[in-house]
Amino acid sequence: MMRAMFAGVSGLKVHQTKMDVIGNNIANVNTYGFKASRATFQDLLNQTLQGATAPQAGRGGINPQQVGLGVQLASIDTLFSPGTPQGTGINTDLAIQNDGLFVVGDGQKKYYTRAGNFDFDAQGNLICRSNGLMVYGWMADAAGNINTKASVQPLSVPKGQVIPAIATDYVEAGKNLAANLAVGESVTSTIDIYDSLGNTHTLKITFTKEGDNQWSWLAEGDTLTGTATGNLVFDGDGSLASGATGSASFTVGGGANPLSITLDFSQLTQSAEGVSSAELIAQNGFPMGILESVSFDTTGVITGYYSNGMRKALGQVALAVFNNPAGLTKVGQTLFEESNNSGVAMIGAAGSGGRGTIMPANLEMSNVDLGQEFTEMIVAQRGFQANSRVISTSDEMLQELVNLKR
Repeated sequence: MMRAMFAGVSGLKVHQTKMDVIGNNIANVNTYGFKASRATFQDLLNQTLQGATAPQAGRGGINPQQVGLGVQLASIDTLFSPGTPQGTGINTDLAIQNDGLFVVGDGQKKYYTRAGNFDFDAQGNLICRSNGLMVYGWMADAAGNINTKASVQPLSVPKGQVIPAIATDYVEAGKNLAANLAVGESVTSTIDIYDSLGNTHTLKITFTKEGDNQWSWLAEGDTLTGTATGNLVFDGDGSLASGATGSASFTVGGGANPLSITLDFSQLTQSAEGVSSAELIAQNGFPMGILESVSFDTTGVITGYYSNGMRKALGQVALAVFNNPAGLTKVGQTLFEESNNSGVAMIGAAGSGGRGTIMPANLEMSNVDLGQEFTEMIVAQRGFQANSRVISTSDEMLQELVNLKR
């Protein structure tokens, strides 16, 4: 009877723990990035009343006789099944599809989370909105290249940062020169180009027909000192046979560096049409620009958009995976940290090495299944109730034993 009573007590304890786990799951049903837990049980010690005997002398073997001494908590498992992504319309909100956790920290210690409700602070640092922890990744170099093999660092994108002017060193011409123009007739096109200080200049190229399938070109500009010339030769089918590239050098005022420009005529054609459509269609220079907005892509790359029309990679959000993510230790605020059984963090870019991809403007909902939790609640309640009956029944039997003295 005493064994039954203490077994019942152990049952009450573990079912109370199970209810604690269920209650915490339900409390966090709307917590972004929350991962539900489950409690599992195992039997406690067994008292052997009689050991097993082997078959012998024409008799069969006898199984052992054992009385269990109760139940104990086997584990509390963290369930890392994915939650449903929910669109928020905020481009700094990030959700992870499949495996991986964001890397965040305070400069001293790193933590890991599935809750991607991020934002930029007053200094342009990408942080967790709820606790101010920095989001880790890799910053791009001046050319926009990102080295994901380097150590991760806090991401910072100050709004209003300036990108310097880029001098034009390439101009492309395209479309068609009319083959039926008379010798000596010309076609002129202009395009704005930029010097090393970001000043705008107008480049003018004049195409003049010199004969059948032969054209000359003259590059000049009102604010440019110097000219450049060259020749174009077309095949009988209208494709360019020679003169696909040219070069032009100009000096400019105001202290800017001289311009040295490659002229690309490879896209020009020659065919009969009433009016030539040939024009300068592209150049690669930009004036100075100010960062106006940023966006994230599915690999976590942060792209900056500038007032001069340029865009450039500024950084990339890192993801971490673990051999045993269920072994991570919960530390509150939807954060995890490494434990002795989680394995070390394997940090890399989203979409690589088994890491999931990132969904911008989304947050991952809790993976708590209310239907499952309510069912487990009923099971826990009935288990608690049954164990309490074992205790009360054992008590009544002890009372009967005491009454034998009367």
